[in-house]
Amino acid sequence: MTILWFLVQLAGAVMLLLYSVRMVRTGIERAFGPSFQRAMTRRSNRISTAGMGVVFAIVLQSSAAVALLAAGFAGTGALSFSAGLALVLGGDLGSALLIQILSFRLDWLVPVLLALGGALFLRSERRGMKQAGRVVLGIAFILISLRFLRETMEPISDSDFLPAIAGYLESDYVTAFLVGMALAFVMFSSVAVILMCVTLVQIGAIPLLAGVSLVLGANMGSALIPVWLSRGLPVQGRQVPVANMLLRCSWAILVLMLVNRLPILPLLESRSAGQTLVNVHIAFNLVLLVIALPLIGLVQKPVARLLPIPALRPDSLPESHRSVLDETVRDNPGLALASLKREVLRMLQVVESMMRPVMELYQDFDKQRMHTLRQTDDVVNEALDGLRRYVVRMDPDIVGKHTFKQARDLAEYAIAVEAAGDIVVKQLLPLAQERADHRIRFSQKGLEELITMHEQIMANIKLASNVVISDDVDSARLLVEAKDEIARTERKGRRTHLRRLSQGTEVSFDSSDLHLETLRALKEFNSKIASVAYPILYRKGQLLDTRLIENMQA
Repeated sequence: MTILWFLVQLAGAVMLLLYSVRMVRTGIERAFGPSFQRAMTRRSNRISTAGMGVVFAIVLQSSAAVALLAAGFAGTGALSFSAGLALVLGGDLGSALLIQILSFRLDWLVPVLLALGGALFLRSERRGMKQAGRVVLGIAFILISLRFLRETMEPISDSDFLPAIAGYLESDYVTAFLVGMALAFVMFSSVAVILMCVTLVQIGAIPLLAGVSLVLGANMGSALIPVWLSRGLPVQGRQVPVANMLLRCSWAILVLMLVNRLPILPLLESRSAGQTLVNVHIAFNLVLLVIALPLIGLVQKPVARLLPIPALRPDSLPESHRSVLDETVRDNPGLALASLKREVLRMLQVVESMMRPVMELYQDFDKQRMHTLRQTDDVVNEALDGLRRYVVRMDPDIVGKHTFKQARDLAEYAIAVEAAGDIVVKQLLPLAQERADHRIRFSQKGLEELITMHEQIMANIKLASNVVISDDVDSARLLVEAKDEIARTERKGRRTHLRRLSQGTEVSFDSSDLHLETLRALKEFNSKIASVAYPILYRKGQLLDTRLIENMQA
């Protein structure tokens, strides 16, 4: 019974640790996620790119998250192979430094973090502040889970059960290595596994040498996670995590042999066994970064042979330019709705591709690129025509009134998506051309405001896609909250712009009309994209009929 209770407590502590790490990452991604692309894809040398990887891994609490972001940007061509791999290698070192930060005994800080995070999350109406509260609460939960883990392991460390397992892992370092790799891959978090190992070594539950083998295995497991999760990406995106896996796994196996056969640990020894384990983990990642960074160019060729990029036929149309409506299932309620959702998602994908380069055109206008985007708008118009015909030909008596109502809601949202595409073509692109023709310059702060708002909108498009697929009420509420946040950002942008005008900033005077019209167009675009949430909230009774006060007192 003691062993069973121990396993239950251990599972609870580990699950809380996993949830806490994910909670921090989710809060940061929701608050600042779109800004990561601009920072990641900024052209710079390998050292500074690796430094950005260090920062991102500490902020996101995960090197795997950095690797997936790098793979995604590399898959779209926004990030080169060498920059992507440098970013991932830096992320691995940042994850190691995060372990050092979290390994300190900070129990005294838990009540402060809980009070601050709870107040921000529950009391604040602004999306950014709510997500900041989520992050602070997540850090507090990490510290609580580590304390829970220590309290769970301390009673069992004096029994005969744990020392027997610890002794076996110390004598068979290959098994310990494989166990650490499996734990990191199954838990999808090397941070959680290594923190657990540090805690166990610190309280003497397992020997230091066994802990080193477990940590090296966890490092190898963390390299496998992004390879598995990126398997559906284009080849360009998969090359980056595969290259990182080859480097990391080779280095982990080599260090495993050296540590267990040569007297290397005394060189990294500290006053506590737990700190020594952290030193090993940091040294492992630091040395790998120093060795691999100059060799990135040599790694690219074998990886390109392993994962060759398929040649594209010049006459082939992109998948997003082909309708996915299936006429054969029009009288089947479930399949017809699924077909309509796929077509709406295709329209969203095309509009997203039109919106993405807008801020680049504001800074570096390209007439040919603008012409291409205007041609792309024809794809959206054709998709809307086909979708409306599809809905009109559906028989309400066959598919049912409820299904037909959902089909009409999807058709109305498709109209909104098409209108969003028109905003890009008929408002934002002409404004970008006007800026280039008249050589109008934005102030630095004004341009940053527009870019930040654009990034938030790109994140909202992805959230809208999730709402279309899932019909999830929580996601719909989150999308409406994001829409309100964009409205607040637009109002704040107008106020700060007028403040700059009152201060006599000449650049702001020259770009005033252009700046305000762009803010208004971005807000209107986002409103169209977010409109998918309203039918879902209305059906669930979570939408007010009016904002007006019904009963006015004299």
